[in-house]
Amino acid sequence: MACRSNPRDGDHAALLFKNADIAMYRAKEAGRNSFRFYAPDMNARMSERLEMESGLRRALEENQLELHYQPKMDLKSGRLVGSEALVRWRHPVNGMIPPAQFIPLAEECGLIVPIGAWVIATACAQLREWLDAGCPEITVAVNVSARQFQREDLLTVISQSLLEAKIPARALVLELTESAVMTDPEKATDTLTRLREIGVAVSLDDFGTGYSSLSYLKRFPIDSLKIDQSFVRDIPNDAEDAAIAVLVISLAHSLGLSVIAEGVENLTQLDFLRERDCDEMQGYYFSRPLMAKDFTALLRESSRLPLDSPP
Repeated sequence: MACRSNPRDGDHAALLFKNADIAMYRAKEAGRNSFRFYAPDMNARMSERLEMESGLRRALEENQLELHYQPKMDLKSGRLVGSEALVRWRHPVNGMIPPAQFIPLAEECGLIVPIGAWVIATACAQLREWLDAGCPEITVAVNVSARQFQREDLLTVISQSLLEAKIPARALVLELTESAVMTDPEKATDTLTRLREIGVAVSLDDFGTGYSSLSYLKRFPIDSLKIDQSFVRDIPNDAEDAAIAVLVISLAHSLGLSVIAEGVENLTQLDFLRERDCDEMQGYYFSRPLMAKDFTALLRESSRLPLDSPP
């Protein structure tokens, strides 16, 4: 018995194949073991996706991307000791496009790899500018996607960026998610070991939200754990979140690792973390991510900044 297509799916073979591809992409977006029937409104959404992908490629070519830097504060000394570099897209027509709108697309289409390489090179160059300007030496953390972490040329990209900027490897921190390192733990261990050999620090981001084995955590040559903001948001009022934060701090210190809490938004959270010996914090309580020029001004302002009186 012949299979007949729905007339709205297309009235000739080329259109049927095109619309089938659109439905396939929508199914992929929904996750594994999913399927979707073609619907006319998918054309509009696919056109938007293709337009954004094309725009993102132009953004790389035309220098529309920029880095903003969120300060990291030492909870014991109150000093500004580092920053996290966060990529932003300043579209010439649409203005600032939030990362949540373009990073997932970049990961899906593979553009996250050249974007990641650009972030590493730009962060290293910015570190050089700060040092040349006589600013205090700090670290800059960059996020590395799972796809970029699994590439063989990652160490080459990092080594070249450090060499061109003439900065010490200790100034660069790579932030990796649990899922990135647990995709292939054996290969991850080898890559992390090679990163340590060249002197680059590694922080495990969003710790507690994934499924990393504690046995692997002990084996991975990493330097710090980052408490996910979902566990910081409601402390100390939420007993479970508070218990998880304390557990992560204790676990990290027992393994010789430092701990960074992200998403700190008020003094109550800060005091709770400081009293439990958390090492560093970042969040809107002290500062939002800043453009490079504003972060430079913050660096020059003082090598010791009062956490209890944020700017």
